Order: sequence, then C-alpha cells, then structure tokens
Amino acid sequence: MTQLNFIEQGKRVLDIERQALTEIVQYLDENFNRACQLMYQCHGRIIVVGMGKSGHIGNKIAATLASTGTPAFFVHPGEASHGDLGMITRDDVVMLLSNSGETSEVLNIIPVIKRIGAKMIAMTGNPASSMAKWADAHVCIKVSQEACPLGLAPTASTTATLAMGDAIAVALLETRGFTADDFALSHPGGSLGKRLLLCLKDIMHSGDATPIINDKQCIKDALIEMSAKGLGMTAIVDDKNQLAGLFTDGDLRRILELRVDIHSTLISTVMTRSCTTATADMLAAEALNIMENKRINGLIVIDDNQHPIGALNMQDLLKAGVL
Repeated sequence: MTQLNFIEQGKRVLDIERQALTEIVQYLDENFNRACQLMYQCHGRIIVVGMGKSGHIGNKIAATLASTGTPAFFVHPGEASHGDLGMITRDDVVMLLSNSGETSEVLNIIPVIKRIGAKMIAMTGNPASSMAKWADAHVCIKVSQEACPLGLAPTASTTATLAMGDAIAVALLETRGFTADDFALSHPGGSLGKRLLLCLKDIMHSGDATPIINDKQCIKDALIEMSAKGLGMTAIVDDKNQLAGLFTDGDLRRILELRVDIHSTLISTVMTRSCTTATADMLAAEALNIMENKRINGLIVIDDNQHPIGALNMQDLLKAGVL
C-alpha cells in the first residue's frame, strides 16, 4: 500500500467522524437538558459506567467532569457486579454508556441501581433500547456509520460519545460558574499546574535582588543598578520608599537618541511614572497576560503601601514553565 493510500484512508475516516459530530447536534434537545439538570442537581457523585470501548470513553468523560467542577468517577460494569456497586448511593447519578443500549454487563446492574434509588442517564445510539427506556434521561449519540469500513470497530460512535460528554461537562462548568482558580485546584501538577497555581511571590526577585534606586539619583545610577540586577529595568522610589516610577532598557534607548547627559540628569525627569505593577499573590499566569497585553517585558511587584518588594521579567516566567 502506498503512502497516498494511507493519506486518503485517513481523510475518509476524518470526514466520516466530522459528519458524525454534525449529526449529533440535533440531539442537543430537551433530553440533553434533562440529563444536565439531573447532574447539576446531584448531591452525590456522577458514576460513569461503560463496557469495552464505551468504557474507555467513559473513563475520559468521568475525568473531564471531575476536573471541571462535577465530582465523578468511572466504575467498570463487570467489577460493579462483584462488589463495586457499593460505591453507588441514592444521592448519585449513574451515566450508562452503550452504543447499542443493550450491553448485557450494563443491563445486569440496572435493577440494583434502581433499588439503590440513584438516578440514571443513558447515552446510547438507540432511543428504543432497554437502557434508554429504563433511564431517567436518555441522550442520543446515534451516527449514520462507523469509520471502520467493516462497520464493526467503534470509531465514529465513540467520537460522538466523547464529544457529547464534553458538551455536558462544559455546560455544567458554565452553569456552576467554574473559574480558572477552581480549575487550578484540581490541576496542581505539571506545566498546567505551574500556569494556574504559581504566584509571583514564588518566582520574583526580592530583597537585595530587587532593582531599586531613589528618585534623587541620576540616570547613571539607574544604569549601574540595572546592570547589577540583570532584569532590564529598575524601580524608582521616593523618600518614603514608595514607588514613584520605572526605568527600563527601552527608556534608555529613547533618551540616548536625545543625547541626554546620563551623569547629571535626574532619573525622575525621564522615568515612566504611571507604570504597570503587580502584587505578590497575583497568579503568574495573570502576570503573563498583563505583560502580553501591555507589551512590556517586566513588572515591579509592590505591597499594600506601594513599596516595591520584588521584580520579574519574561525570562523568569519562561524559566518557571509559565510561558
């Protein structure tokens, strides 16, 4: 088989799966709304159940729900029949996944779920199936064909199920008013955790490493301080140690074009007075957003009394894994 055949087959699969996603938009109806309401009003957990490929998709749906403000976990239907049904309480909502809606391992545990008193949501490709009939809400994920040319391997149907799960999770996220701070609490690890949880106090240069001079000093003194601290800027403070302004490498280039005497000119005459500042408790991701929007390379960190207590630049965010 030539490379061209691989590419053409790949395009065919993606076309079929793209069409499947277009088809399931019609199922964002009152049934979808009912399912979301049951999950939103749930006082327990969302228990996702599925067998085979539906189980793999169910694992991901449960993980997405849990990380976006809807506590959830996955239970394998085979293990459920051998003790794991004890994880389910009457306060929970059980989401059953099956393309046919007739998966025996899932059907076998429905009577027990009913007896426990938990609500059930079925997500199937067959609105007339047993699961659909017995559930408190049914979300249809029917697709016209699988991407597998034999029509056997779950492909387009699992894509549709996963996408519908994302639609539910995000709808619940928005309804709950879930914020970036909430998201950060469940994602403390890796680069994502750094972007969301790291504060400026964790990465800023502080103490003697903070570039600071008095507004009575000259431009020459600012250059010496900037060279010593290596941040490409220095804070300028008044006699009360309050931030009066900022002087940066960019400011230096501009004044050199004007042939200003750096040995005698006071820094207060050339500094930027209304400079952008940050606080120590500000999230690093928020500081990055400010710097990108303002098109600046650094920030002075101040306390409640307008005293400079630290500084950082883009290189610090890059080293910390935020950028």
